[in-house]
Amino acid sequence: MLVLDTDLLTLIQGPEGEEYARLAARLEAAAAAGRAIRVTIISLEEQMRGWLAQIARARSAERLIEAYRRLRVLFDDYASRSLLDFDGRAAAHFQQLVKARTRVGTMDLKIASICLAHGATLLSHNLRHFRKVPGLQVEDWTAR
Repeated sequence: MLVLDTDLLTLIQGPEGEEYARLAARLEAAAAAGRAIRVTIISLEEQMRGWLAQIARARSAERLIEAYRRLRVLFDDYASRSLLDFDGRAAAHFQQLVKARTRVGTMDLKIASICLAHGATLLSHNLRHFRKVPGLQVEDWTAR
């Protein structure tokens, strides 16, 4: 199973550029080979918080309309994806990582915990941080 980190999910949601093309081609090949591609509830939370903050900061009707439009696009995108929850197994991994003082941000630790609970490979740009998580398989499919 492959899990998209929020950074690569955002890249896919705004398809453009060389990195997007490399990632999209590899994901298409993985899907054709029968590999499951998932996203996490944590990525949904991160992205939703971002658009809700944009809505709260909007000072014009145009910006408010655009922020709500982007929030709708986000929900439509997630409706088409398979979502992994932060469940009991993920919570147990998370607590172990916190107890071990793994120096990674809380949201990234939660994503890593979900991947560990499912034996999944995380796809992310953020290799430097995620490689600090013991036992986590992480790859950057946008790199040449």
